[in-house]
Amino acid sequence: MLNYFQSVCRVSQKAAVLVIISTVFIVSPLSAQIDKESSGSEVVGEQKKLELTEAIRMALANNSQIKRSIFSLKVADEEVTKAWSSVMPDVSGSASFTRNLEIPVNFVPAKFFDPNAPSDKLVPLQFGTDNNWQGGFSVKQTLFRGEAFVGISSSKLFKAAQSENLRATTQQIVTQTRLAYYSVLVAEEQLRLQEATVKRLKKNLEENKARQKAGLIDEYAVLQVEVQLRNQQPQLTQARYAVQKAYRELKVTLGIPLNIQFSVSGDLNSFDVTSQQAMKRVNKNLKQVDNMTPYQFQKNRELIDIATNLRGDIRMLEQQEKLKGREVLAIKSRFLPTLSASYNLNWTASQPGTPVFFGTDETRARSQTLGFTLSLPIFQGFERSSNLDIAQIERKDIKEQQRAAVRSAKNEIQSARESLNQALETAPARQQALELAQEGYQRAQARLENGMGSQLDVTNAELQLREAEANYAQMVYNYLSAKAQYDQAIGMVPFVDNDKPEINE
Repeated sequence: MLNYFQSVCRVSQKAAVLVIISTVFIVSPLSAQIDKESSGSEVVGEQKKLELTEAIRMALANNSQIKRSIFSLKVADEEVTKAWSSVMPDVSGSASFTRNLEIPVNFVPAKFFDPNAPSDKLVPLQFGTDNNWQGGFSVKQTLFRGEAFVGISSSKLFKAAQSENLRATTQQIVTQTRLAYYSVLVAEEQLRLQEATVKRLKKNLEENKARQKAGLIDEYAVLQVEVQLRNQQPQLTQARYAVQKAYRELKVTLGIPLNIQFSVSGDLNSFDVTSQQAMKRVNKNLKQVDNMTPYQFQKNRELIDIATNLRGDIRMLEQQEKLKGREVLAIKSRFLPTLSASYNLNWTASQPGTPVFFGTDETRARSQTLGFTLSLPIFQGFERSSNLDIAQIERKDIKEQQRAAVRSAKNEIQSARESLNQALETAPARQQALELAQEGYQRAQARLENGMGSQLDVTNAELQLREAEANYAQMVYNYLSAKAQYDQAIGMVPFVDNDKPEINE
């Protein structure tokens, strides 16, 4: 009986890991209505009861993977601005002042001033003034540079890619939160069944001891119950630790401290997978999330084809292929010439004596220049052609990944549908088996009390009841987990594509 739940827990742990996918794409805004300043303990509140929808909102606000995706999106915004700067004018200004404490002296032939002077005679001559001023502005503008213009469009694609990465990460975290939440429920159900089994065995042991004293049964019947009790107690301890582990994994997914204590809301044994309404209030929130993405029992091939366009991993590859195409175009543009223009406006001033800012009109001069530069790369080795070949090969590789991803997506969608169909088809039988097992156990107890049955009959009936409860809870868990994976497989995850999440920084 307990092996069922042990296997379920192992599967849920693996599923929670496999659900993590790092992708890049164009995003629609995402959802999380949790307040930016609220902590995990404030969301749980005094009741310390955490609903599934609250858990999802908490994960959207606190999970580290989502925070990193949002930071990457902010970086992408700056990359767009950075790309535009490569085609914006470069304007700079400068100013300098030089005070000649001693004016430089050069020696020149004396014949410059006296034709009769000896040819080897030199005379000192001062060049310059006490104060020298220089200042001006320069403007440089790229008129044509192919790689820069390609970079602008590529930066926009990069921003769109990071937005889609945020969307895909949110899909992953919502699904991971649902799986972790369901794992806690199934672990608690296992613990409940173990506690009920131990409690009933203790009660049976007391009753059998009383019957032994009355001479109704022998000592061997008491020994049988005591052995069963001792065998179940270690499994009860194991179930308690399994609950603690499931809660820790949920807290890690939510991005909250491990010391925050809360309990989850839901009862697997009273959850009806075939109904659109929750039979009990405790399952209302579970049913609400379950109904957010409609599921059609009959196979819909058109839905499978459409769903492949909504998956984050496929949209990621599409975006990567576009970016790689831009990279190919950017490399090709390196073979083209570049054209730029420059304009310079300068002032110079020289002034003797006490300095006056940039002198006077008589000692100040202005100059202007306008120039154009055309640069044509002729030969730079084979680096550019090799880079172009590499980029084109990588683009073909991405296209092949796209085809493989589409095939894999269709397989995952169909596998999730089969798991859901299996749960829905077996649900009536599991429900009926549970009801019959409950009735059988009640009759076995009544027969024992009336002296018409044996303790073995009660034990067998109880084992059948526990097995029926375990099987039903496992069926519900399998359904909820498969539904979460189905939603992610078709790219329609609850709480995604609504509002952009706010994060707790």
